[in-house]
Amino acid sequence: MPSVAPAATPTAWAKGQGRVPGYLRSVQVIIHLESLKMIKDPLELASRALQPVLWLLLFGGALARTKMIDTGSLGYQAFLAPGILAQSITFVSIFTGLSIIWEKDMGLMQKILSTPISRSALVLGKMLSASVRSFFQLAVILLLALGLGVPLVLTAASVTGTLVFMVLGSALFSGLSMVIASVVRTRERMMGIGQLVTMPLFFASSALYPVSAMPSWLRALVVVNPMSYLVDGLRGLLLALPGASPWVDAGVLLAVSAGLLAVASWRYPKLLL
Repeated sequence: MPSVAPAATPTAWAKGQGRVPGYLRSVQVIIHLESLKMIKDPLELASRALQPVLWLLLFGGALARTKMIDTGSLGYQAFLAPGILAQSITFVSIFTGLSIIWEKDMGLMQKILSTPISRSALVLGKMLSASVRSFFQLAVILLLALGLGVPLVLTAASVTGTLVFMVLGSALFSGLSMVIASVVRTRERMMGIGQLVTMPLFFASSALYPVSAMPSWLRALVVVNPMSYLVDGLRGLLLALPGASPWVDAGVLLAVSAGLLAVASWRYPKLLL
């Protein structure tokens, strides 16, 4: 269970400061508080790193040997690595709603909502804090991919772009999770809905196979699947693929994230009803 030190709650901070000194400061405080939760539970971060390792080593290694999926000049593990990174970002972020529901059940949300911090700053802080968990996943997957001989392009531009996509992807799917949490309102339902949402998003993207290998009906779903743009952006940056359009991918992710920020900010207090 996540825990928050009493001295580090937004209520205590607000009393100490007298007032919230600005929107960005409020967002920074929420990110800091969420990061403290992660630091206190390193076992969770380590356990979450196991899944992408299994995907790359077992699934990727097996399919690479069978050569069943045509990935052109790219080896299958090279094609798969950005997709598994996108999967990890999605799976880590989509359960942000569990933390929100836990805060409600423990009475912490009531204290948070009683502070002068704006609702959108609270939501934005939680959306951005999901990237802290994703950063650990990013480091593990990149190191593993390099160890497997994947020809990653790690220039200053590609690494910076990858970090931007990591933040955008984390914000998007944590925002989606918060919207779902405001509707389902219980941890049991949130866990079930989280799995129900993430698996179709994963398999209806180009994470595991190229779009050219999909049936026509699935290709239509890829176009409206935000995870597809996360995969394409990461793949284009890390593998320097010709014809990649990371600016378009980033624009789509940013637009969807902004929409989810607005909806989640509106729905967030409704969890208490």
